[in-house]
Amino acid sequence: MDKIGFIGLGIMGKPMALNLLKAGYPVAVLEGSKAAPELVEAGAQTHPTSKALAGHSDVIITMLPDSPDVDQVVNGPEGVLAGIQSGALFIDMSTIAPATARGIYQSMQAKGVEALDAPVSGGQVGAESASLSIMVGGSESAFNRALPLFQAMGKNIVHIGEPGAGQTTKACNQMIVGITIQAVVEAFALASKAGVNLEKMREVLLGGFAQSRILDLHGKRMIDRNFKPGFKIKLHKKDMGIALQTGEEFSVPLKGTALVAEQMEAAVNKGNGELDHSSLLLLLEE
Repeated sequence: MDKIGFIGLGIMGKPMALNLLKAGYPVAVLEGSKAAPELVEAGAQTHPTSKALAGHSDVIITMLPDSPDVDQVVNGPEGVLAGIQSGALFIDMSTIAPATARGIYQSMQAKGVEALDAPVSGGQVGAESASLSIMVGGSESAFNRALPLFQAMGKNIVHIGEPGAGQTTKACNQMIVGITIQAVVEAFALASKAGVNLEKMREVLLGGFAQSRILDLHGKRMIDRNFKPGFKIKLHKKDMGIALQTGEEFSVPLKGTALVAEQMEAAVNKGNGELDHSSLLLLLEE
């Protein structure tokens, strides 16, 4: 089996790496990571730097917060690019700008390495249950090589197209999720103000055309006042920025996305950035 180097053991990355271990893959992580002891207990090896990790791995997976984080891990002096070997496979499963993904692809090609941009959707629950949706950009041969790894982490796995296509698809996903959360927030705020029982409203709406995963899961979070992060609002704000940046690149006006991005920025400025993105409700209530 390919030896996997996994970088980025946060809310999403840690369970994804654990699922690879459960599937029998040899996994190595960075020894300085906060979650490294738990991974080591589950059977992972450690290396001191991204360069060393890449040099000892057949496949390197990154799951990091933002484009600059991925760029630093890849291109820094002790980064992946400095250690990765020709014939290896690089997979970035973070949510980053499509332009950054294309740039990394070109850098990896120059080293004789295939690269995939493979962002995910499904949140912490999907990461823990290995049921993530994975949208992939890159060559078909690289996708086929990575498919068994993806199957250990997700269920709905689609090769979208050329390098960057996965990240463009993820930007569209985040637009839809963000705008839908805002719609549920506004509906719940209005219903609550009018004295309508939110539990009963959610129940009946889930049986009609307004049904959605957002109304189901995040609607329940709002009713329960459970804003422990499955996906932090500050990260979704970042993703909406990526969508707007991509819209500008292709001259597509994204007015609804811009409005929700403003709401998310306001929530972050009020100190709610570490809360779940369903906590947009708090902003409207205030």
